[in-house]
Amino acid sequence: MTQSKKRSDIVQDLVARLAATGETLLGRSLAIRHVDAGSCGGCEMELLSVTLMWDHLGRHGICMVDDPRWADILLITGVSSTGLAESARQCLAAMARPRFVVAVGDCAVDGGIFKSSSSVLGGAGAILPVDLVISGCPPSPARIISGLLAVLDANRVPSAPGSPAGRL
Repeated sequence: MTQSKKRSDIVQDLVARLAATGETLLGRSLAIRHVDAGSCGGCEMELLSVTLMWDHLGRHGICMVDDPRWADILLITGVSSTGLAESARQCLAAMARPRFVVAVGDCAVDGGIFKSSSSVLGGAGAILPVDLVISGCPPSPARIISGLLAVLDANRVPSAPGSPAGRL
């Protein structure tokens, strides 16, 4: 088995687990809203790999949405620039609970190599409460999917014996 085939199998397994966890915890498919708060585009290319190339998340009920009112997860990439901070705040405010904020990439974690710039406020945590950070410049698709799975697993509420699976 080739290296890329092994990687593909790992990612497909992670996608299936993410879909099952989202369905169990939310009772529906998982909707993700992506906000680019000022990035170079590297993390977006990896997100494109996640959504298009790795077994199409939509087939598993995971979708990227344009309207934050439909989203369960706000996924932020890039530095928190002064020009886009308010847009990210408004996006989060429009989301219904339960909602989660995931910072993807080193720039979204702490501002990355741009943190000393006057137009950079820092990472996503400087403007929003962040539930999970996924470091890397850029992080791999498998790491992004693992992170999304981790944020759902970490927020699982144990269910009482004999009742349906735990809810968020």
